[in-house]
Amino acid sequence: MSKGKINVSVENIFPLIKKFLYSDHEIFLRELISNATDATLKLKHLASVGEFKGNTDDVKIEVKIDKEGKKIHIIDQGIGMSEEEVKKYINDVAFSGAEEFLDKYKDEKNQTGIIGHFGLGFYSAFMVADKVELITKSFREEDEAVKWTCDGSPEFTLEPVEKKERGTEIILHIADDSLEFLEKARIGDLLHKYNKFMPVPIKFGTREEELPLPEGADKDAKPEKITVDNIINNTTPAWTKQPSELKEKDYQDFYRELYPMQFEDPLFNIHLNVDYPFNLTGILFFPKLTQNIDIQKDKIQLYQNQVYVTDNVEGIVPDFLQMLRGVIDSPDIPLNVSRSYLQADGAVKKISSYITKKVGEKLSSLFKNNREEFEKKWNDIKIVIEYGMLSEEKFFDKAKSFALYPTVDGKYFTFDELQEKLKPAQTDKDGNLVLLYASDADEQHSFIEEAQAKGYEVLLMDSPIVAHLMQKLEGENEKVKFSRVDADSIDKLIQKEENQISKLTEDEQNKLKEIIEGIVPKEKYSVQLEALDSKSNPFIITQPEFLRRMKDMQKTGGGGFMGMSNFPEMFNLVVNTNNDLMKKILSAKSKRTEYVNQALDLAKLSQNLLQGKDLTQFIKRSFELMS
Repeated sequence: MSKGKINVSVENIFPLIKKFLYSDHEIFLRELISNATDATLKLKHLASVGEFKGNTDDVKIEVKIDKEGKKIHIIDQGIGMSEEEVKKYINDVAFSGAEEFLDKYKDEKNQTGIIGHFGLGFYSAFMVADKVELITKSFREEDEAVKWTCDGSPEFTLEPVEKKERGTEIILHIADDSLEFLEKARIGDLLHKYNKFMPVPIKFGTREEELPLPEGADKDAKPEKITVDNIINNTTPAWTKQPSELKEKDYQDFYRELYPMQFEDPLFNIHLNVDYPFNLTGILFFPKLTQNIDIQKDKIQLYQNQVYVTDNVEGIVPDFLQMLRGVIDSPDIPLNVSRSYLQADGAVKKISSYITKKVGEKLSSLFKNNREEFEKKWNDIKIVIEYGMLSEEKFFDKAKSFALYPTVDGKYFTFDELQEKLKPAQTDKDGNLVLLYASDADEQHSFIEEAQAKGYEVLLMDSPIVAHLMQKLEGENEKVKFSRVDADSIDKLIQKEENQISKLTEDEQNKLKEIIEGIVPKEKYSVQLEALDSKSNPFIITQPEFLRRMKDMQKTGGGGFMGMSNFPEMFNLVVNTNNDLMKKILSAKSKRTEYVNQALDLAKLSQNLLQGKDLTQFIKRSFELMS
């Protein structure tokens, strides 16, 4: 037996590893199984080139819990190590540059800059163990098996040991503060989280399996049960295969495997597969999306060589695509030693651009090949596309050809189609194409009807970020304006050359304005007299497009006006001087106030502004006026 000291000049290296590198103790299992997987894949490679003559068809990794002995065993049938290799890879390489590491990363804030050139993955074992044994035998028959033991100090022992089978067994003597990892359910959860798609079968206990009954068996016969290995992982998940190998059902099944509690099928998928100038595979799914952007995020899983890393893909996947689901796997994404944080790197930007490009191409293809189906899916995917158009200029340019603008009647247009169709009717006297829209077809129904009566199309734009998108589209198209259909009277929204003539004289108009301003709250309404169509409503409440849009934009971030959400609600009260009610208000004495308040409340009702005490008074007044 030989003894030695790990090549490190400080006595407290293990507490520092625990503090700086592995804040999340549970990843010890991921790291050790990853090492076992590497050892197994190396053996398979040697077999493929003829340097190993044994059989590698049934190799696997096994995880065993000895709760009574407070131990966890991780056993592989991989390449194994000789005594010299243990000294090199466990004692020396793991701590090469340790002093530099301590100097550079002693400030805890700096830990995200650590990259895994120190070979510290194996030492994550000391996160949960106060003693670690490593028993290993090289695939070379002439090499003897050895046992390495360390109690968490720089001291270790290395001695010969009896072991006939090649491979490595790591025995963790679990510390008293980590006894949770001796629970079968806890280890099962970790294996499912980190290792369910590892490329080498992982055995965790056994399970019973029923054999099929032989043909012609008695109907009361019970199937025989046998005990089989409980293999917890799928070694060939869908993203590791070529798209040509997969059918639509395979993608649907994989989606269920990723998200077993998600009951709706995804709308479509995008298979990523590139090996130059970086290596990247994966499958992204478009699910049905809600209007809430934030709750959609963190559903994409990041893997490195089929090892789960994180579901926070910020920086790798563009922000607007983080609402998708699926898997991305790339060995070229640089992470720190604990694989918990993405590191800044030029390759990451290229990967992000590639993903954006592939998504754009897929959407464009779906639109061109089956527009009818694309239109049916629009409401479920529009928030991603609109978000992308706002945040990625290249995607904005690509999306111009397939982004849709639905009308309240369920017709769909691209932006170019909108301009071509609506220009003749909806161009105002200044040459601006006015695109009318509603954010809620029910609440703005009366305004929509009035616009449609004049032959105008009304778009339905109801996503939470649509105000930002309209602002961008107006900036890109000088002679295009968006106006919500209730932002003003329809004749003012699309103002033509002809002007209506008021039925009231100038004196009557001045008197009418004075009467109305004396009744309605001045702090809330600005009274504007306008000569509208006699069939239009007597009072119309509007909120200027600019003011409302700025407030909507601030709700979802941006808009450029701090504190707009706290700004008092102000409305325009448009009084239609050509409506017959105006003559009644001018001539009435006893019921003048009732007429004004009734017309005001009806206008408020059309904007969903009539509530509480005002609504009660309105109902009471309505009955009184009818009696």
